[in-house]
Amino acid sequence: MADNYLYAPDASEADWQDEAPFEISAQGNRFTIYPAGSDRLDALLELIGSATASLRLFYYMFVDDEVGFEVRDALVEALHRGVAVTLTVDSFGEDVGEGFFEPLVEAGGEYRRFMAKWSRRALIRNHQKMVIVDEKVAMIGGFNIERAYFDAPEADGWHDLGVKLEGPAVDQLLAWWEELADWVGQPRAQFRAIVRKVTRWNPPKGPVRLLIGGPTKGLSSWARCVAEDLEKGDRLDMVMAYFSPSKKMLRRIGDIALRGEARLVMAAKSDNGATIGATRSLYHYLLSNNARIWEFRPTKLHMKLLVIDDAVYIGSANFDMRSLYVNLELMLRIEDAAFADRMRQFIGRHHKASKRITMEEHRRHSTLWNRMRWNLSWFLVAVVDYNVARRLNLGL
Repeated sequence: MADNYLYAPDASEADWQDEAPFEISAQGNRFTIYPAGSDRLDALLELIGSATASLRLFYYMFVDDEVGFEVRDALVEALHRGVAVTLTVDSFGEDVGEGFFEPLVEAGGEYRRFMAKWSRRALIRNHQKMVIVDEKVAMIGGFNIERAYFDAPEADGWHDLGVKLEGPAVDQLLAWWEELADWVGQPRAQFRAIVRKVTRWNPPKGPVRLLIGGPTKGLSSWARCVAEDLEKGDRLDMVMAYFSPSKKMLRRIGDIALRGEARLVMAAKSDNGATIGATRSLYHYLLSNNARIWEFRPTKLHMKLLVIDDAVYIGSANFDMRSLYVNLELMLRIEDAAFADRMRQFIGRHHKASKRITMEEHRRHSTLWNRMRWNLSWFLVAVVDYNVARRLNLGL
């Protein structure tokens, strides 16, 4: 039997349409959610076009395709208006031709690379994505600067989220940006210095907190906070592109499912089949603990969204070993009951366009061959990749 849960598309999948942008005010901040790729791109370009004083951008991937040129040219236009522009791109994710960023630099902008490609440090990636406009408005999410992150589902675009935020939460993003800029700006910056910055990052207590993940020897603020919420939570809703957490984190999700409710939307399509196999290797445990699982089928899934009780997590981090403990990540935690309810409604829309994975369904596909492949995928994704990256970089 083939290793897939995909059947002929039904009407709900074929009719899937990304939701229109919607706004939520929570805890003194205003959030605008952009589920559709075209809306995200329009919002990003509008933000760049609205800048009057400064633009600070960080992206994991920047590709010199149609969208890459459009974003770069918008930044150059901002420079011609007198806006100070600083763009930082992780060198592992950068994929542009020689001279691509020269127009930006020649116009007076700053272009920085987070890390040298040849270094073993590239095993740890700065996976964060953000833009801060005039120190007043910001946009975060899981999307990179590449056409596929803005294409529609029918064009096989990535299904993702962008979040524009206005309010005090922007100050926390700005403070973290300054930490990153301080490190990137040092010509001989040591990698352990950025590890120390992640370790020491202590967001102010309150309902809106910017959490940073990274390769710390203890838990980062992102890993620590989500672990605490899972431990005490009674209700979990999640849409997650890559899902292969540690056994401890997995048990906490199983415990929530047993004492309350856990509803998980996972990827049926991706650019990396091993990540899907790794996730499916965990289905038996989750289903045995009464978790409900769906696989999203209209297009490739890249979203990173969790709602635990009244806390909403949105940002760049997947729920896998690399995003929890290795990569530098950025997650915004908003504790607000109305916001949590609205995002649960949003997650619930995905169920109709997804394949429900029951225990019976899973067992039908759990042939010996498939289980071997799933377990091998989990070993490669959650054990080999994770341990190699940490040991080379942290000596653990």
